[in-house]
Amino acid sequence: MSKKADIYYGKVLLFGEYSILFNSKGLTIPYSHFTGQLSFINDDKYTDYEFAIQSNKQLKEFLDFMLELEAKAEMPCTIDFKKLSFDIENGLYFESNIPQGYGIGSSGALVASIYDRYCVGKIESKESITGLEISKLKDIFSKLESLFHGKSSGIDPLNCYLQHPLLIHSREDISITGVPRSKFESEGVIFLVDTGKIGKTGPLVNHFLEQMSFKEYENIFKTDYIPWVNQCISDLLSGNMRSFFESLIKVSTFQLKHFTRMIPENFMSPWQWGLDSGKFQLKLCGSGGGGFLLGFTTDYQATKKYFSDLKREIIPVYKSA
Repeated sequence: MSKKADIYYGKVLLFGEYSILFNSKGLTIPYSHFTGQLSFINDDKYTDYEFAIQSNKQLKEFLDFMLELEAKAEMPCTIDFKKLSFDIENGLYFESNIPQGYGIGSSGALVASIYDRYCVGKIESKESITGLEISKLKDIFSKLESLFHGKSSGIDPLNCYLQHPLLIHSREDISITGVPRSKFESEGVIFLVDTGKIGKTGPLVNHFLEQMSFKEYENIFKTDYIPWVNQCISDLLSGNMRSFFESLIKVSTFQLKHFTRMIPENFMSPWQWGLDSGKFQLKLCGSGGGGFLLGFTTDYQATKKYFSDLKREIIPVYKSA
């Protein structure tokens, strides 16, 4: 039985939540603070036994889901079901500290790990991967992750599998990119802050789509918000930090006003304080409703103290060089 210990990182979608549904750009990065790997319950290692049992059951459900796809001739890749079934029966589970319902890729990492170990003729994760291969991987992962999200873009497992920052030009055009640390502000830090509750993606996405059915909301979203998101991504990648923070303030202000349902009530005041003081800007991390919020600051110590006073720890995601 295979016991290859490949590590899969979580991911952070820096920009593009909701807007990529309407073909904005998106930028996602792997996040090594949270990791997962396939393991076996009888391995001689410390683990939460109940968690391992539940994870093993989840893998059995995933196997059954893929077998159903296979029976309907809808399986997007070739999985060694015999080997996977054997390993599940012998205690395979996904050892992970990636919190579920927090928007940082818990199911994406699991899907990537299964594809990596059990896919026959898999597309290798490599520096020279082509755009066509990335697109094909995204389609595969979209189908496989749909068990966990009902409908999946495939981007989370794609990021977890490739373990490189990804620039989403459109739903059909995704490429590996890099974020230049040397041009990030000297005190610049991108961070996560825990809202203390679990978010639920489905109801929030449905609420957003309902809002988009109103012409006025659709107009400001497409003519104002999406260009600001695209500008943030372009400026961050090019190192144009002054313009980046100008657009970021607009993104943060828009979300505070128009994504109220997605922001936990106890974070409305800190969100506004960050904008008013200029110390930091907050935005959604994923669909919102709970989990993590994403923050940007050029005054990390002051931001850290502010949240410490609120009894909230912030977790750096990305620091300047």
